[in-house]
Amino acid sequence: MGLETNTRQPDLNCIFCKIVKGEIPSKFLLETQDVVAFNDISPQAPTHVLIIPREHVKDISKLSESAEDRALLGTLFQQAAELALKLKLENGFRLVVNTGDEGGQTVHHLHLHLIGGRQMVWPPG
Repeated sequence: MGLETNTRQPDLNCIFCKIVKGEIPSKFLLETQDVVAFNDISPQAPTHVLIIPREHVKDISKLSESAEDRALLGTLFQQAAELALKLKLENGFRLVVNTGDEGGQTVHHLHLHLIGGRQMVWPPG
């Protein structure tokens, strides 16, 4: 995990922080104390949901080895799995975490892509 301490301060320019705060309307498919999920505005499959922490974390490399950060990561994946069941993705799904510009991250707020509803191919691109 990263060496940088994450202060979890909201980024006033972050579109996901604005969604969490209700400044940009979005229909949440999942809403807990720590996590929200909503449909991607540019879906790459019939089901394409973004699962994000409410607190601003730039990317996965900014998480520490703290119990709090480990719990957050576990919560993101647990909620993704539960949401996949709710969305009836019983034939399979893919979870993707893009990190950094070269990793394809376009919104610099940690998020999981839950993608399903079609056959996934490998390598993904």
